[in-house]
Amino acid sequence: MNIIIVGAGEIGRHLATELSQGHALLESEGEKSGKKHKITVIDSDPRLVAEIQRAIDAKVICADGSTVGALGRADVANCNLFLALTSENSVNLVSSSIAKAMGVKLVMCRVHPELQRDIPIFNLGVHFNIDHLFSSERLTANELAKFIRNPDSLWVEELGGGEIEVQQVRVGPKSDGMGKSLRDLKPPARTRVAAITRNGESFVPDADAVLEEGDEVTICGNESTRLRDLAEILQKGGKRAEAVRVVIFGGGEYGFALAQMLQSWEHCRIRIFEKDEVLCQDLTERLGKTTVINADATELSALEEEQVGEVDFFVAASGSDEDNVMACLQANNLGAKKCLTIIHRAAYARAIGASGRQFGVVAAVSPREATRRYIERHLTGEKYYVVRKMMAGQVIGTDVGKKAKVAGMKVDEINWPAGSLLVGVLRGGEAIVPSPEDVIESGDHIYAMASQKALKKLLKLLH
Repeated sequence: MNIIIVGAGEIGRHLATELSQGHALLESEGEKSGKKHKITVIDSDPRLVAEIQRAIDAKVICADGSTVGALGRADVANCNLFLALTSENSVNLVSSSIAKAMGVKLVMCRVHPELQRDIPIFNLGVHFNIDHLFSSERLTANELAKFIRNPDSLWVEELGGGEIEVQQVRVGPKSDGMGKSLRDLKPPARTRVAAITRNGESFVPDADAVLEEGDEVTICGNESTRLRDLAEILQKGGKRAEAVRVVIFGGGEYGFALAQMLQSWEHCRIRIFEKDEVLCQDLTERLGKTTVINADATELSALEEEQVGEVDFFVAASGSDEDNVMACLQANNLGAKKCLTIIHRAAYARAIGASGRQFGVVAAVSPREATRRYIERHLTGEKYYVVRKMMAGQVIGTDVGKKAKVAGMKVDEINWPAGSLLVGVLRGGEAIVPSPEDVIESGDHIYAMASQKALKKLLKLLH
């Protein structure tokens, strides 16, 4: 496979290194073909170019990746996968658009968080004909938000740019759903039960499936509040938890993105520590439901004054790994229940991941790893990609074909294969968990749960 990466910074270099060493993306395809991937890296910084030339076995070009000349030297016309990963929106968007116009099969483009937030208003991916737009900052914030919003969940995934959430919860002994069929449970609108795991066996349930204590139930939903209502019915008998107190250290893009995600949760109380006074003013204007504190969270006195020892979550989201770790140490010593941190450097991320719990860090999220996982999930070499593998099967993403049998049909008119369940539909930048009356259209991006036995039939139906 011919892969071009524009950008040799932190994230671009990490992905190029993983690919060149055969540790990550498309490893199974490489094994099938018996050939190594051909990797080309483009960057305009001579220092970064020299560093990556010494580090990996790849063709490296020192040039502006948004120029036709540089892309021509990289043999873009024969490229299978194009990744634009610089820190410049303009370079990434222009290079990606050119690559797609020259016939690249799959183009993925990194953008700053504000551009991704604007997608519901104006979709730059559609405008520039780019397959996938993503923000590393928002991917990282998503990982952190999962821990906070769903501390009792076994796992959480987000689909459709975060508009649909899939999580797995365990049916508790006091659950209002125990002993009820899914038909009688009557989940909130735009929520669904996608799979049940019981005694080591998993299945995609029908409406007559009855819930039992200890079942691990995979649920999905459009609005986080409604999904949380369903999760609480299954776990605790519908008793809503008390407000969750969150303190974020750092008001940059990571901290801002996290606060913005959590603000939609009415039961979350958020404070941000930021030492830059100008940035504090900006955050106050943009985050109406978040308290912004002009202070340095690495200083013990500031944490004590704001009673950080009483919070449920302390999240270190600054640009400095050292400051993040130190702030978590301080917060943990004061009594914060759970500490989360962003770690930028690979060596630090491994160390914190291995021993962080000893000093109170329950999770360390790496932006480069969050980006790698996002890119990896789209690369199957098939007409679909796997979002998550489970015992019951897998959650997949795929597009409805122009000649698909289901195009123009209502959801409840479609004869879905046994062992499959429609999870979500993405159309024009809007993602929904469909109702029975919603119509499937050609070009819709579909998320579905499918057992291994049902997968082939489901894909035939959609394509």
